[in-house]
Amino acid sequence: MHPRLWIFDLDNTLHDANPHIFPHINRSMTAYLQQHLQLDETAANALRVEYWRRYGATLNGLMRHHGTDPRHFLWHTHQFPDLPGMVLRQPRLRHLLQRLPGRKMVFSNGPQHYAQAVLQAMRLDGLFTDVMTLEHADFLPKPHRAGFLKLLKKHQVAAAQCVMVEDSADNLRTAKRLGMRTVWISRSHRQPAWVDVTLTDVMQLPRALRRLQ
Repeated sequence: MHPRLWIFDLDNTLHDANPHIFPHINRSMTAYLQQHLQLDETAANALRVEYWRRYGATLNGLMRHHGTDPRHFLWHTHQFPDLPGMVLRQPRLRHLLQRLPGRKMVFSNGPQHYAQAVLQAMRLDGLFTDVMTLEHADFLPKPHRAGFLKLLKKHQVAAAQCVMVEDSADNLRTAKRLGMRTVWISRSHRQPAWVDVTLTDVMQLPRALRRLQ
């Protein structure tokens, strides 16, 4: 029985965000905190990290303690001077995804304008039936259950009919508790109990199809 819906994370799952994208976002968030909270760079960077560790996202700490407008924050912290040059993509990824049986969507903790721009830079735009981002989850990032439940309701699909492909083991734990099958993109030598398949690269996905049926 093939999955009815493949759910893909974006950053560090469909592309490698570590070399260029994430450092730029971190710098942009620090600069935002400097400007809007009147902090120096050291204090702003420390607060960014503290909120990320405490709430799972810097934005959630800013909303809770400073009343930050989430759309304003996401827009200004996800601007890139040369996004196509910063995205590291697999040239054959589109072909691989097209061959997977079932519908495919993206579920990202990033904002909509950023996710769509990355997919376009990767030449994957138009391939997914849906691109669900932080705005659609009421700014509650994965691994919160709220976004997962909205996704299932919107697509009128049971969790057991879904496969989630992610680089975050914590996000996959939520998916597994709901009943999804799980694929962890990781180079870790351990495999948590809630992970069905571990792959070092999304390009290895076809060889795991039998284990996901």
